[in-house]
Amino acid sequence: MILGAGLDTYAYRSPFRERLRIFEMDHPRTQAWKVQCLRNAAIPVPGWLTFAPIDFESQSLSDGLAAAGFAPNQETFFTWLGVTPYLREEEIFSTLRFIGSLSGLSHVVFDYSDPPETLSAEARAFHDERANLVEACGEPWVSYFDPRELHAKLATLGLSKVEDLGPREIRSRFFPERMGSLAERGGHILLAANPGRGH
Repeated sequence: MILGAGLDTYAYRSPFRERLRIFEMDHPRTQAWKVQCLRNAAIPVPGWLTFAPIDFESQSLSDGLAAAGFAPNQETFFTWLGVTPYLREEEIFSTLRFIGSLSGLSHVVFDYSDPPETLSAEARAFHDERANLVEACGEPWVSYFDPRELHAKLATLGLSKVEDLGPREIRSRFFPERMGSLAERGGHILLAANPGRGH
């Protein structure tokens, strides 16, 4: 399940092919543009991919998935990267609440940032530069989270298994050759899971 899929190409690269059903969820206009780009490039849509248009500001994830034929009792992995900073907290928690309530085992990975006021002066300057850039493009960052408060909130939403990688852990795991001087605060990648009612 790819939330805010944009121009994601995993469905075309997946080694699992028909063994894995993939849903791409995105704003209707964005998704229509992607579909047209695929047609223009004569790239066929694989049979294991389902497009599911949704406007997260006015529709619930459950309604969008139901319309696309999603089975809530199946084990599901949600990837939600590069999206949550642009959404209001109520929209984020509504989606996470739905994922945590699924009867099948479900996982979600998403990114978030520490509140700007908790950053070092150097990290804050870098943050402000990027924030001003995306705001000028009409997509301001609106949500930030304190890690401990976020983890506690996730538990109330049914997502009790949490692995949270901050800047240091991300660099250590994925870019060990760039360890150098590391910020303690900034962007996070978080993986959470519900226990699955049927497991």
